Amino acid sequence: MTLITHWIAGAAVDSTGAGTQDVYNPATGEVIAQVALGSAADVDAAVTSGLAAFEGWSQVSLAKRTSILFAFRQLLVEHTDELAALVSREHGKVISDAKGEIGRGLEVVEFACGLASLLKGEYSDQAATGLDVYSVREPIGVVAGITPFNFPTMVPLWMSPVAIATGNAFVLKPSERDPSAAVFLARLWQQAGLPDGVFNVVQGDKTVVDALLLHDDVAAVSFVGSTPIAKYIHTTASAQGKRVQALGGAKNHGVVLADADLDDAVSQLTAAAFGAAGERCMALSVAVVEDSIADALVAKLAEAARAVTVTAGDQPGADMGPVITAAAKERIEGLITSAEEQGATLVVDGRGHTVPGYEGGFFVGPTVVDHVTTDQDVYRIEVFGPVIDVVRVSGLDEAIDVINANPYGNGTAIFTSSGEAAREFRRRVKVGMVGVNVPIPVPVAWHSFGGWKDSLFGESHIYGPEGVRFYTRAKVITQRWPHREKPSAPSFHFTSDATK
Repeated sequence: MTLITHWIAGAAVDSTGAGTQDVYNPATGEVIAQVALGSAADVDAAVTSGLAAFEGWSQVSLAKRTSILFAFRQLLVEHTDELAALVSREHGKVISDAKGEIGRGLEVVEFACGLASLLKGEYSDQAATGLDVYSVREPIGVVAGITPFNFPTMVPLWMSPVAIATGNAFVLKPSERDPSAAVFLARLWQQAGLPDGVFNVVQGDKTVVDALLLHDDVAAVSFVGSTPIAKYIHTTASAQGKRVQALGGAKNHGVVLADADLDDAVSQLTAAAFGAAGERCMALSVAVVEDSIADALVAKLAEAARAVTVTAGDQPGADMGPVITAAAKERIEGLITSAEEQGATLVVDGRGHTVPGYEGGFFVGPTVVDHVTTDQDVYRIEVFGPVIDVVRVSGLDEAIDVINANPYGNGTAIFTSSGEAAREFRRRVKVGMVGVNVPIPVPVAWHSFGGWKDSLFGESHIYGPEGVRFYTRAKVITQRWPHREKPSAPSFHFTSDATK
């Protein structure tokens, strides 16, 4: 049985923690590896390694850092097939989707390759006579990333390239459910020429998380996961004086107005709801549909849901794979049952879905639930599975009211042919990321990703310009070079005359 261990100071390291946890292939239900569960001592070893490496790495020239980032990018391209197969095996998502998440991570690496231009600072010449003022941004030290199971490659790549490019050392705590991608990335960083200790991986569970949150030498924590854990991360790390960006859960709504291209909207909703088995924080899990077209849309959505090919992620023609664990399957199916019990209509029921040859897999079929109300559990709770709720509304105003009343504010979309409706929607809706005829509005890497309300805790969004600011701190220098022959008289007070 393969044992997946930590990566500290440039090498695979056995754990000092208390045991291991099984890693499953979700398509078969079989245990395929075990992952070491780290301890506080393992965390301390990784942070100590990072702190030592930071002293040198933070002084490395921007040109050299950039060359390493370019090399890392090239290695990611060359190893995409291998990495995607690894992700599919441990997560269950289809190979094409695994390659897609690597591609979105590559965007952030490419953004980081150009960071020299974003770290130039500002300069005010002759702010007063003989006096200049300028600012620079400097790295903050050892930073930690705590990442979720659903994107074992992309989310670490949302964090680490920006943190490393700006001169920090990085400690990654990946999900224990699909831990191999983290070590794979560590090896690529090393092959790219990154000094040992700048990128470390500690496997484990809450013990490792708490050790990172409480460690005196961890300067900042980045997190992506559920809202309850995001709140905990933010509260705990902030109390220790750390910077925190904690991205939580979501309940993303896709509004379909009567003037929308119905076939296109259904196609987009289907992919956005059932892609990656719905295990995306940006999945469109609620279709908010104008009454006049609701029956037609539901009929088309049901037809599209039944046409989704559900099988193991590495099989040809697969559209959707299994969910991550047996417990996730049970929870999702329980919420589908609750919808039926609470008065919703199950149009397409994905419970009890089996795939020939993969009877032990953790499969839930695409599910369409109509006549959903906002007080039902299937609406209130983030399902994180292949389930789309249909909420019927009278028009745009009611659709916006439904979305704004929801405690989450991660992503939303509107499907319409009206520029006026789209503009009104994006201005009035209280959500951090908005798509117009785009179902999953994840920003490109030179913007920043982040939601509002219970989808984000902390002030900073992730990657992009806000990521640069999160992983650096400003320093402002005020300088003058007095003439030796004309020494200035000492001043015992501030002057209000800037012309002096």
